[in-house]
Amino acid sequence: MIEINDTLGIPESELTFTASGAGGPGGQHVNKTSTRITLWFDIQNSPSLTAEQKARIAENLHTRINKNGMLRVSAQRHRSQAANRQQTVEKFAELIAEALEEPTKRKKTRVPRRAKKRRLEEKKHRSRKKRFRSRIEPGENE
Repeated sequence: MIEINDTLGIPESELTFTASGAGGPGGQHVNKTSTRITLWFDIQNSPSLTAEQKARIAENLHTRINKNGMLRVSAQRHRSQAANRQQTVEKFAELIAEALEEPTKRKKTRVPRRAKKRRLEEKKHRSRKKRFRSRIEPGENE
């Protein structure tokens, strides 16, 4: 059972793992072993998630979900499949937990009266300064 948060756990039987060759440096070892692990999770057919949770995950992790509704998480940092598998599980739990977090509501605040007054005074000051920069034509009384 993979613990996502206090109220949600996903059984490992719902996850599928595939191995493939990892890229990057490593010489002959990287060329002959399949150490990159990709975790696949079918969001829409998961009995562990509610409809609301599925919708929130689909919305927040849409870049990681393919058109079949499968969430993909991969790891290739370590040289062993076991370590990469553990890393994908940890990354998966972290991603799901983040996606399910409720966004905090914004508290409305008012602009203080003094700040409004100061802004208007600064506008008047800039306006006067620019008006005095212009050439005064004869006959203008200002």
